[in-house]
Amino acid sequence: MSHTSSFESMLAGGHPNSLGRTVEVVDSVLDDQGRLRELLDCYRSADAVVRLRVSNALKRIQSAQHVWLVPYLDELIDDVGQLDQPSAQWTLAQLFDRYRNELTAHQRGRALALMQRNLTTYDDWIVLNHTIETLSNWALDEPRLRQWLRPHLERLATEPRKSVAGRATKKLRLLYGS
Repeated sequence: MSHTSSFESMLAGGHPNSLGRTVEVVDSVLDDQGRLRELLDCYRSADAVVRLRVSNALKRIQSAQHVWLVPYLDELIDDVGQLDQPSAQWTLAQLFDRYRNELTAHQRGRALALMQRNLTTYDDWIVLNHTIETLSNWALDEPRLRQWLRPHLERLATEPRKSVAGRATKKLRLLYGS
């Protein structure tokens, strides 16, 4: 069995909200950086639970070895960004914020476009919350983004889901004093 299928089988099964063997996979990658490619390949799995756990694993790896993911930023933006899976999209928003200083101008533009798309098209409350957070952080230094973001935050501030409305309201106050 190859390492990739090994990781995929390790990440499969069990309750979707559980970590399963994610921590074990993370430890394997942290012990051997060469296995990071194998983990990223699991985003191609047909199993949504596997892809969810890959996202969780990447955030853990980023926390432990921040620079390891830098060579994969294009792939995360272009390939993972196309997955129609909320966990992939909220993870990307988190990672984009954490890699804000490492993104090239071109990568930043593509990441921004992806998050703007997600803020306007996704209904998942976690995607919305993490995307609001990252876009608001980026907008602190970018007047054009701040201008684009305002009507979206105003719309989301009226959301029936309290966590989304609360975060949007908080960011409106922070960015615009309203």
